[in-house]
Amino acid sequence: MMKVLDRLEEWLIAFLMAGATLVIFASVVHRYASGYAIPYVQDFMLKYIHMSWAQELCIYMFVWMAKFGAAYGVRTGIHVGVDVIINRMKAPVRKGFVLFGLLAGAGFTATVGTFGARFVYQLSSTSQTTPDLEWPVWIVYLAIPLGSYLMCFRFLQVAWAFWKTGELPRHDHAHVGGMEETENLPIIPQMHDPIHPEPVNKPEDPKRP
Repeated sequence: MMKVLDRLEEWLIAFLMAGATLVIFASVVHRYASGYAIPYVQDFMLKYIHMSWAQELCIYMFVWMAKFGAAYGVRTGIHVGVDVIINRMKAPVRKGFVLFGLLAGAGFTATVGTFGARFVYQLSSTSQTTPDLEWPVWIVYLAIPLGSYLMCFRFLQVAWAFWKTGELPRHDHAHVGGMEETENLPIIPQMHDPIHPEPVNKPEDPKRP
């Protein structure tokens, strides 16, 4: 079940990011292409193809992506944290501070999600719509409770795992998905001088015995 939720979270973020990129690209192409006085083409694009909604849609997609991306960041340990002092503490004290921080994050996001849910519920009883897309406003603001509650769940998930194992999720910034592991790659000799490195395949000195 957790793997399904993880994959759904990742696919949703990827879909929103790719969709927003394509919409922005199509909007820019339409804007420049309709500016050229090409017979029939310019009239067709201005009359039948309207892209005034593109900017609004991209804003909403990026908002949803940010909310669910924040939850993804909690799960994978991407969020930046200043832990210099925490890491110098003794293990029991450090564990208490880390758990307090995780539970505080869970409490904050639960509060935001609750107030967001109440706000969405109030909007659902109105007829407010977005300016260009004319979508119900409550659908757009639904990202607040959904993303916040998911982030709260991720905080609790990380806190439980830390309580059991003492480990926090760590994101390796040097790792690139799809690349081979380093142990399977050929070992390149280290260069002693970083300013003037020697070639890897340096020919042997004939004068050396």
